[in-house]
Amino acid sequence: MSKTAKINFEITKKTINWGGQPLTIESGRIARQADGCVLVTYGDTQVLAAVVGAKEDKPGQDFFPLTVTYQERFYAAGRMPGGFFKRESRPTEYETLTSRLIDRPLRPMFHADYQRETNVVCTVVSHDQENQGDIIALIAASAALTISGMPFMGPIAGARVGYKDGEYLLNPTFTELEDSQLDLVVAGTQSSVLMVESEAQQLSEEIMLGAVNYGHKEMQAVINLIIDFAENCAKEAWEIASPDHSELKEKLRKALATDLSKAYAIKEKQLRVTAIKAAKEAAIAKAELTEEELLVAKPLLKKLEAEIVRGDILKNKTRIDGRDPFTVRPIECEVDVLRKTHGSALFTRGETQALAVTTLGTGQDEQVVDAVVGESKEHFLLHYNFPAYSVGEVGRMGAPGRREIGHGKLAYRALRPLLPTKADFPYTIRVVSEITESNGSSSMASVCGGSMSMMNAGVPLKAPVAGIAMGLIKEGKDFVVLSDIMGDEDHLGDMDFKVAGTEAGVTALQMDIKINGITAEIMEIALDQAKTGRLHILGEMSKAITGSGELNANAPRITTIKIDKEKIGSIIGPAGKVIKDIVAKSGAKVDIEELPDCGLVKIASNDPEASAIAERMVRDIVAVAEVGKVYRGPIAKIMDFGAFVTFMGATDGLVHISEINNERVENVTDVLKEGQEVYVKLVGLERGKFKLSMRVVNQETGEDLDPENTEFPAGAESSDRGPRRDNRRDDKRKRA
Repeated sequence: MSKTAKINFEITKKTINWGGQPLTIESGRIARQADGCVLVTYGDTQVLAAVVGAKEDKPGQDFFPLTVTYQERFYAAGRMPGGFFKRESRPTEYETLTSRLIDRPLRPMFHADYQRETNVVCTVVSHDQENQGDIIALIAASAALTISGMPFMGPIAGARVGYKDGEYLLNPTFTELEDSQLDLVVAGTQSSVLMVESEAQQLSEEIMLGAVNYGHKEMQAVINLIIDFAENCAKEAWEIASPDHSELKEKLRKALATDLSKAYAIKEKQLRVTAIKAAKEAAIAKAELTEEELLVAKPLLKKLEAEIVRGDILKNKTRIDGRDPFTVRPIECEVDVLRKTHGSALFTRGETQALAVTTLGTGQDEQVVDAVVGESKEHFLLHYNFPAYSVGEVGRMGAPGRREIGHGKLAYRALRPLLPTKADFPYTIRVVSEITESNGSSSMASVCGGSMSMMNAGVPLKAPVAGIAMGLIKEGKDFVVLSDIMGDEDHLGDMDFKVAGTEAGVTALQMDIKINGITAEIMEIALDQAKTGRLHILGEMSKAITGSGELNANAPRITTIKIDKEKIGSIIGPAGKVIKDIVAKSGAKVDIEELPDCGLVKIASNDPEASAIAERMVRDIVAVAEVGKVYRGPIAKIMDFGAFVTFMGATDGLVHISEINNERVENVTDVLKEGQEVYVKLVGLERGKFKLSMRVVNQETGEDLDPENTEFPAGAESSDRGPRRDNRRDDKRKRA
């Protein structure tokens, strides 16, 4: 009998204690055919990262096709996916955002001449419901690339930073983040920061900068761990061809410089784009290039364009459109620009414009999120749309891409800390930002427009929010920080630094660095300059935000009623019968939410009468009967000895034949009929049954004609009987 040979895995494993939990990196056991693969464990959350790069260059390619994919498997937390197919399908918003989060610090770390197709795949294979997978995936991707042999100039690492009671928290768990004033993710190398993403509760610039520096310091232990790990298992480095095109570059420079400088002096974007294109085409024609030179001319022209424009800005401190480094472009703010929406605003800054629209809904409109960590509901939504016409181009209209999701989430983070609580403002809020023009920082325009449109809708924000994008041009020790950058300054610059907040502090910060060498000094200058610009923008917005703060006339009115949690079932009824009846009879929307200390009934309608009907029906159901109080309700059943009236929700009481009116009544049916609405007064209780009177109440006005007519003293304890069928059953027993 033959024996099966045992596989001899060459496993490398390194562990450190980081933030109070063990962090382990392992390779050599899984996905051995990938160029690099590691399994990173932090707590009980595990991420498998595998990287592969094409082995040959693609002729004529002038960009780096890097694709980063972060994916969470539901089995990681022992859960089944929701939906019909029970299989993970399209990426969730969180997966898309995390893919971008990992991509941004990795991309600038590859060799400038490396342009082969490269895939980075990070899969969450175990999730402990406490430690998020994004930081672990970033570390795993960095480690996998470091050992792969690809020209990755890392390693890099990342850390999450929280802030509570004046102290920074390293890698706070889901539970700890609930009470944190800050959720900040920072990534970087040993010497500098590469990426920052954050949401904050109006924190000062000093606290935000301190959080970045704290996270950068704490991640150094992880970078050292990856270096130690790679020394034991890294593959041989790939050879990357770096051809010398200096002569061709100088030939193009001479042919391009004058015309390009003239083109960039044009202030209007579309005219400038046309002139730049013409200058490049003229340079290629003037240089009389060979077929081989034409293949590399395009990327060389990009480099020359960056050098010429950046050099002018550094030398003259004058930007493409003639501004100095500190000036914000002209701003125009308008609100209530759309007739039938709940709230709308048009924010224009230079050649960037956002049409922001707010819609208010009920609890039925909340977004259900099915994720590895469990199902949740989101009552604030912000969607960002970037059509091709906004930049004067043609393009296919389709589902939102990674960029649209990322920009929308940044605006969402900037605005969410200023929202009222659900108890104070029980609406589902959706903001849509339609970018109608774009020339730099449309995400920050979405913040400004979104803030104004919500206030136009009547959302009681704690304060208006504005955002600004900062840029950087740096050559050696010389640098200049630019306020309110345009698209070209973003593409040709070294930093995209977006800061959003109120007059009191920062609510969101996002930074992407394209070079290695951004110092704390530069970040401090950028934050201070951003604050000045943000306050200027808030001042311009305040000129348009002149409303009273009342709910927009087009928005639905929501009435809230707090009830005892034990009464929730009574309002819903068996199979939802009672609540459906309320909706059918009133025409209003009715939602019920169970809060920790009570139940919250939300009634929504544009018709005040419909809201009033639904509110009365709900209050009747949950009310506690009061002896001596007048009620109104339909006659449910007529008997020989009187009539049963449904006077409080589904509660019945008996109007004895002697209590119908002040004259003798021979037959009840002579004066009453089933379904007739009557006024009744609760005059007493007998063995838990309600005794009602019609004769002491004016049937036209509901006025109490005899306030003293009660069998029990006012304020005596009373209790709510159940449905009317119980009273009828007791009555049958009496007659029997």
